[in-house]
Amino acid sequence: MAGPMWRQCRRWSTNCTSASLLETLWHFNCRSVSFSASSLGRPSWSSRPGNEGQPSSSTQINPKILNFTSSLNRHKSRLLYPTLQSCCCRTLHSDAKLKDPFTLAQKDLTSLYDDIKKELFVSKEELKSLCDYYFDGKGKAIRPMIVVLMARALNIHSNRAGDLLPGQRAIAMISEMIHTASLVHDDVIDGSDKRRGKRTINEVWGERKAILAGDFILSAASMALARIGNNTVVKVLSQVIEDLVRGEFMQLGSKENENERFKHYLEKTFKKTASLIANSCKAVSILVNSDPEVHEIAYQYGKNVGIAFQLVDDVLDFTSGANHLGKPSAADLKLGLATGPVLFACQQFPELHAMIMRRFSSNGDVDRAWQYVLQSDGVQQTNFLAQRYCQEAIRQISMLRPSPERDALIRLTEMVLTRDK
Repeated sequence: MAGPMWRQCRRWSTNCTSASLLETLWHFNCRSVSFSASSLGRPSWSSRPGNEGQPSSSTQINPKILNFTSSLNRHKSRLLYPTLQSCCCRTLHSDAKLKDPFTLAQKDLTSLYDDIKKELFVSKEELKSLCDYYFDGKGKAIRPMIVVLMARALNIHSNRAGDLLPGQRAIAMISEMIHTASLVHDDVIDGSDKRRGKRTINEVWGERKAILAGDFILSAASMALARIGNNTVVKVLSQVIEDLVRGEFMQLGSKENENERFKHYLEKTFKKTASLIANSCKAVSILVNSDPEVHEIAYQYGKNVGIAFQLVDDVLDFTSGANHLGKPSAADLKLGLATGPVLFACQQFPELHAMIMRRFSSNGDVDRAWQYVLQSDGVQQTNFLAQRYCQEAIRQISMLRPSPERDALIRLTEMVLTRDK
């Protein structure tokens, strides 16, 4: 299945060479696909350690293609990127009209933040104020929205009523709590002073209290998770917290070798962003279906959408204004982080290599790196890679039985690619 999808993606470009960096990334550490007879007649994907950051593929690539530098030296062609309207996402499913995900999930998310505040109830007023600070109802709630849509789609797929099970609703809430706790901790680590258009918790109350607030939110999420009463679900969502910590440690480091550097970036992106979505989707599938292949579909959709979401986020750091983003622009460069646009730009401007290794710490590094990225096709390449991950997410979710929620999850991939904040 991955082969035809790859050929469709290739139609986006009129001058794409087979050994471009983007194609190499797509196939890097590709996983094998084995087919098994099942009630659904679907392929079964094996999850290999180290493949967290790469889309699934059945294509076996000549090892020579993994030499990034020589491939790029031989081929210097430019990709012609499509507008969203020319995206081939719609060719992967037959539904004429895709449902709006926010509209479908609205009923399930109406009381989300009130329920979270109930979980965080404490008598100490200051701690309550800290914990409630980001749960003000102004967040995008992307993660719980994906979770409730996935849960309903899986319930219908499994010949049940589409309504959420209590445990599935709890997982949607827990996903938002874990995400918010990670934001609180990230802001302390990064020394950020602005989040979602307002001052960060560490800026208002100080770093020590911010850390304690993040810990308290995590502890409340853990208690809510334990009440679900499913050991497998507990194990799956506990993996998210481990991945968040490992991803943060990965972000503190860098790689000298270009091959290792991009693999490092994608794996870090999975652990810090996509793991929560992937494992939350898997968790709601476990509560309604015993088929491991269904669990894998849910996981793979969440993983690919999550990585695409972060790739677009990395692009917006270069293309959106600070006021629009709700946080400073060029924030990643100022933190010493080389994201997708920078790594792609490094292929055209080797001067960036030294800046990446010293984490843009010398005077003028941030401004020069910013200009190099804008002069390169790094932004376009990163957008193109995000589209490829969304293609894989669509391929996975299209294996489920048709339903309005399944269609909304397909529609969501388009919204991920076109968001501007």
